[in-house]
Parts: sequence; structure tokens; C-alpha cells
Amino acid sequence: MANSKSALKRVRQTKVSTARNRNLKSSVKDTRKDALTAVEAGDKAAAQTAYNAFASAADKAAKSGALHKNTASRIKGRIAAKVNGIS
Repeated sequence: MANSKSALKRVRQTKVSTARNRNLKSSVKDTRKDALTAVEAGDKAAAQTAYNAFASAADKAAKSGALHKNTASRIKGRIAAKVNGIS
């Protein structure tokens, strides 16, 4: 266990940031699953709206540092290609 005041403060800060990052990553995963489900269903309009929600969640997570910006860009590109592939 931490002994100094600064180390105790870092423990408290880490708990807060871990909870925030976990929440952001979870929202990215949930919206990603929704987008992939809409793509598999073949509904272009629903897939596009689900992709927009996913892209927004991914950008917010990357902006706060929960995801690396290149990771967010990569997963957005992969889902976008699937959405655009719906005929």
C-alpha cells in the first residue's frame, strides 16, 4: 500500500481514470456490435445510423485517451468499409 500523501492521491486518481476509460471503451464496444449487427442484417439506413453512433463513441474515446487515435481510426475504417459494401 502507498505510504506518502502523493502516492495515495495517485491511487485515488487512478481509480477515477480507470473507471472513466472502462466506461468509454465499453460504449465503443457496444456501439460497434450494434453497427456490425445492422451490417449483417443488410439494412443500409440502420447500418449508417449505427455507424455514426459508433464513430462518435470511438472519436470521444480517442480524444480522451482511452483509445489510441490510430486504433479508433482503424476500427472506424473497417466498419465503414462494411457499411459501404451493403448494396
